[in-house]
Amino acid sequence: MAKIVSVELRMVSLAPKVLREDAIQTFERQETPIVRITDGDGAVGTGYSYTIGTGGPSVMTLLEHTLAPRLIGCDAERIDGIWHDLLRSTHATAVGAITSLALAAVDTALWDLRCRKAGLPLWKLAGGSRDRVPVYSTEGGWLNLSVDALADQATQARDAGFLGTKMKVGKPGVGEDARRIAAVRDAVGEDFEVMVDANQAFDLAEAQRRAVMLEEHRVAWFEEPMPADNVSAHACLARATRVPVAVGESLYSLAQFKEYLRHDAASIVQVDVARIGGITPWLKTAALAEAHGVQVSPHFLMELHLSLVCAVPNAKWLEYIPQLDTVTTGPITMQDGLAHAPETPGIGIDWDWDAIIHASVYHETIGGPAPDAAAAE
Repeated sequence: MAKIVSVELRMVSLAPKVLREDAIQTFERQETPIVRITDGDGAVGTGYSYTIGTGGPSVMTLLEHTLAPRLIGCDAERIDGIWHDLLRSTHATAVGAITSLALAAVDTALWDLRCRKAGLPLWKLAGGSRDRVPVYSTEGGWLNLSVDALADQATQARDAGFLGTKMKVGKPGVGEDARRIAAVRDAVGEDFEVMVDANQAFDLAEAQRRAVMLEEHRVAWFEEPMPADNVSAHACLARATRVPVAVGESLYSLAQFKEYLRHDAASIVQVDVARIGGITPWLKTAALAEAHGVQVSPHFLMELHLSLVCAVPNAKWLEYIPQLDTVTTGPITMQDGLAHAPETPGIGIDWDWDAIIHASVYHETIGGPAPDAAAAE
């Protein structure tokens, strides 16, 4: 039983490789909190989460002053107990994004530590349902792209081996969205999946109106059509359309997913390991969705979600959006449209610590001194 002796905190700020715009925001920076937990045996686990340009310093402050000090002396194997203890310690700020993002960085580090000590990759330790999963690309579907660029990017994704593409919707008029989707469908053909994402841009009336158009273009799903806190509106939409409704990236607790599933308000759950608060609640959400006969297709974080979607039986897709290329070594392995689960012990991410140290905009250590970064890996 090894106790936690130190917690190292860092944050790096990463710039997207392409301009990313959707119906409500522009992705200018990705703040990436990174947590390294060392136990008394000298074993190290690394976890992380992210923000889209704002909130990173708040996450780091919560980690430094509230969460990390509570970890010192804890049995690192008691992951579920630690998660609930940390949640109780932040009751005044939970449930919410800042707390969930901080919890996720700690929880993924604990799982990484457990996997490394067990000598197993995460996907096997957490369930081992399969060793590969279909991949769709979002990187070429942003709202700022022209119609011709959208079609060209979708064609490139198909030719590169992806099995689907996701594009953003939310132009002022339904006709403009329709023309953009039609151009993509014409470019890629009928056998290539096309998903659409509104990023909560519509009210119920407009979402129902757009759903009629989406049925005509045979889209795979209608993602975040309305504000995520309006469960009843999503239930109304789900009853009114044959297009599968997908939600989850803006939900922050198991209980919020329970309400969607209880009201049949979504047929695809896009639980995000960072925004739900870590691997521990992610796996519980996936199991809850399985009990309701609902698929899991997580949002973002492809480097980590690859292992999780391979762990559970009801995961349909992995979303391809590169986000860690500049601070990791070795991309995910893809072949024939399928991403292959990593076989090395841990959560499946090979960190480039020289790059992380160089890109760090925040650094603090709680407890004893952390081992040298290169030696620890």
